[in-house]
Amino acid sequence: MESKNLFRGFWSLFKGYWSSEEKLKARGLLGVVIGLNFATVYLLVQINSWYNEFYNALQNYEADSFWYLVGKFSALAFTYICIAVYAIYLRQMLQIRWRTWMTNRYLDEWTKNQTYYKMQDATDNPDQRISEDISQFVNLTLMLIIGFLKQLTTLAAFGVVLWELSGSFSFDLGGTEIVIYGYMFWFSFVYSGLGTWLSHKVGKKLIGLNFDQQKFEADFRFAMMRVRENSESIAFYRGEKAEMEVFDLKFSEVIKNYFKLMTKTKHLNFYVNGYAQLAVIVPLIMAAPRYFKNEIQLGGLMQTVSAFGRVQDALSFFVESYDTLANLAAVIHRLSGFTEHMEEARNIKSKVIRSESPELKISNLNVSLPDGRELLKNLSLTLPNSKYLLVTGLSGCGKSTLLRTFAGIWAYASGEISIPKNSRSMFLPQKPYLPLGTLRRALVYPLPEKDAPSDEKLAEILKAVELPELSQKLDSAEDWSRILSLGEQQRLAFARVILSAPEFIFLDEATSALDELREVEMYKKIGEVLPNTTVVSVGHRSTLFKMHNIELNLDGKGNWIVREIV
Repeated sequence: MESKNLFRGFWSLFKGYWSSEEKLKARGLLGVVIGLNFATVYLLVQINSWYNEFYNALQNYEADSFWYLVGKFSALAFTYICIAVYAIYLRQMLQIRWRTWMTNRYLDEWTKNQTYYKMQDATDNPDQRISEDISQFVNLTLMLIIGFLKQLTTLAAFGVVLWELSGSFSFDLGGTEIVIYGYMFWFSFVYSGLGTWLSHKVGKKLIGLNFDQQKFEADFRFAMMRVRENSESIAFYRGEKAEMEVFDLKFSEVIKNYFKLMTKTKHLNFYVNGYAQLAVIVPLIMAAPRYFKNEIQLGGLMQTVSAFGRVQDALSFFVESYDTLANLAAVIHRLSGFTEHMEEARNIKSKVIRSESPELKISNLNVSLPDGRELLKNLSLTLPNSKYLLVTGLSGCGKSTLLRTFAGIWAYASGEISIPKNSRSMFLPQKPYLPLGTLRRALVYPLPEKDAPSDEKLAEILKAVELPELSQKLDSAEDWSRILSLGEQQRLAFARVILSAPEFIFLDEATSALDELREVEMYKKIGEVLPNTTVVSVGHRSTLFKMHNIELNLDGKGNWIVREIV
């Protein structure tokens, strides 16, 4: 990711929270955190001056001054500790508030208008990007911004101190005496600038490696999650060896990339640690000539070394933060890509016109695949209210895709679909989705659990779909998608239909796991409880014909036939 695009991506992610409805609280809290960090810099300047007094007292064997200065240091250190602790505590408070705002915003954008469905093949591991990458972005950004401001303040404060302490350095050049004032201050600039440039040369490949590492780790976790979600099917197939092959492949990518990451980190650490250790001895060597000439005392020497260390630390901020910057760049890349894909998904819109009519009416409907292959051409159909339509055809002819078009989640379609005003529709897939939590939540989905009717009403509905035993387990929080068989899950989906009482029901092989007798019972129950409801079913069973009035047969090449079922 180029530097210009990286900054643009960072700014796009950064600006939202700080211009949101929470901006005043956020800016105020950030101001307090920065103020506390500035206070720690002030205390460090005081401690630096203490070095001069303390070591001079030691050099002059001043016992009274020694104990006084020990007490002074204790007071400065205690104050520093208190301020530093609260600076971190309040920064973490700001961090969790920022993360909460960003997470809610991304979840809203991801779930709005079926964006999660439209972009399912565009972005890998969106769960990781929302749960981990946002957390890292907020944490790393605050660390770097506050750290940079603190080090900038440190540079300003200790730069003045170092300038005054380092005095001047003179040498003869071609008979001309050259005098460099504040020579240690200028040396620290050259030393740190060179160090920053070299650290970038050594560590720049870490950005791409960190990005790849996060992706490979997420892919490995996803492979294990797939096994957990499909454990029964895998057990029936005895597919453990095949799954182990997938695990080995995914984990080998993790390890291979991690070794590359280790190698580059090793190179960077050699440089960073060497740079840091050299910085310990360099100021002593630079200040020693003035000390041995009696121009400064031991206290002045130690104060100069301490001030040089602070200035060098401030100027070396990017050297020591390079690994953090590499991680942040990878996170920005991932979140920016995720954001772009969500925007692209939002722009994917069906060309199907939605309008109002007294009944379900389809006019000149065209449905195709993303590659342009036509599944349905110029379908025109009027389905009277309370009638049952059965969509038939060979596998792959577009039956389920037609239902997706009715639902408005299939973008590759055009034409017009009309339904009565303010009517409600419900779509039942072959495998119902059961959310985590209590059975009550699974039963009333997609309604919130708090809007569930009384237990007596729910028990009555469960009895209607031949699941009366479940009425005693409404408050049990289990993984119901594993506990209930597919047939029980499909009957639970019919219970949702009875509970919601929609005017239109679309079933995509929603009775495939039921025996023929129960299948008939479910359709009869819908007819009894919801006599005015219109039903559109997709299925292969010949037994479905006797529960429907009209057949729509597709051949998968764009052609279709409508006939009444006698």
